[in-house]
Amino acid sequence: MDLLQAVVLGIVQGLTEFLPISSSGHLRIVPAMAGWEDPGAAFSAVIQLGTMAAVVLYFRADLIRIARAWLASLRDPSRRSELDARMGWYLIWGTVPIVVFGFTFSHQIETGARSLYLIGSTLIGLGLLLLVAEKVSRRERDVTSVTRKDAIIIGFAQALALIPGVSRSGATITAGLFLGLDRVAAARFSFLLSIPAVVLSGAYELRDVVSGGAEGGAGIAPTAVATLLAFISGYISIAFLLRFLTTHTTAVFVAYRVALGVVVLVLAGTGVIA
Repeated sequence: MDLLQAVVLGIVQGLTEFLPISSSGHLRIVPAMAGWEDPGAAFSAVIQLGTMAAVVLYFRADLIRIARAWLASLRDPSRRSELDARMGWYLIWGTVPIVVFGFTFSHQIETGARSLYLIGSTLIGLGLLLLVAEKVSRRERDVTSVTRKDAIIIGFAQALALIPGVSRSGATITAGLFLGLDRVAAARFSFLLSIPAVVLSGAYELRDVVSGGAEGGAGIAPTAVATLLAFISGYISIAFLLRFLTTHTTAVFVAYRVALGVVVLVLAGTGVIA
């Protein structure tokens, strides 16, 4: 991987990680359209550490408050009913599904799941599901109303993002809308829930990628550049989406997903990209 590819893929990762349009799908599609080699699932997982740093920085006050309350609840069980303490437990419960499925299907994720036909189909499928969620959601609950059941359901939705093209934020926001959360609440919980999952997946793949040992290993310098740019563009993406959802629906993302999915399927089917 050369420096130009690292710059492009880092920016793409940051901009698409938090928008409901699939960062992993774009990290497969963009190289295919540019005629570059697939950087691999491992490279994608590591540069997600940049976007993880962005979400940690953006929500640092929330995370510190949640961590303190959760730790305090371990010492004093009477505090477990407090919102922040409960939120700490919800983030743990919501992370369990993606950990289990990630380890169970790690080989498939790094090989067959990167099919352009699969990515194109999941872009369209999840886009249409998000459209349905927008239509039927009551959107009457804020983030303070999240329960353990909600966290587990959204956690299973997050596990679907192991398939490129699904989108971590897209799947979790869709689940949140189906559960009656408003758009901003669904997005905020989605971002918080992404932190432990991204840290675990990035740390798991880090050694192989920087050593070039994993398939599509990029090396230390390109990976570092891509991760830094993912951090910068990811922070911008978070701020944009939270402001955008206060006054807009997700319709523009639905349209983009469906259009891109169709283009990918057509190009892959005609042999233009492979």
